[in-house]
Amino acid sequence: MKDTENSGTGTKTYGGFEDDELAAMKERAQELKKAARRGPRGAKADGESEVLEKIAEMPESDRLIAERLHALVKANAPELTPKTWYGMPAYAKDGKVVCFFQSSQKFKTRYSTLGFNDSANLDDGTMWPAAYALTELTAADEERISALLKKAVS
Repeated sequence: MKDTENSGTGTKTYGGFEDDELAAMKERAQELKKAARRGPRGAKADGESEVLEKIAEMPESDRLIAERLHALVKANAPELTPKTWYGMPAYAKDGKVVCFFQSSQKFKTRYSTLGFNDSANLDDGTMWPAAYALTELTAADEERISALLKKAVS
């Protein structure tokens, strides 16, 4: 496949992927290689430091949200293990990512995202939200996120 330039965005694609999507896939491949090298024993400690490094690299507005979310996860779902996932802070249970934080800068969107994967126990009838847009965190938001985290790991 050949490179093309998207009209309007100025970003190049390769086989339909944007530059930032390709970068995320490359980050994921590196994460898998690191995890294989360090084995299961070092995963938790290394995952924590890698998540904190990713958070430190974020622009201030996203970093403040990510730091607070990290603290909320540790307080409300301590059984989740921090790890990076496609270059984003994520939290896993039994090796499966339950939730993640996507900085607005990651894919150049107007808001950050708190997302939950299918391993999160958030089922509510036949339809429920699996991602939340975040522009800041209020006390009410933190309460709601705390409840979601507890339910996700229940």
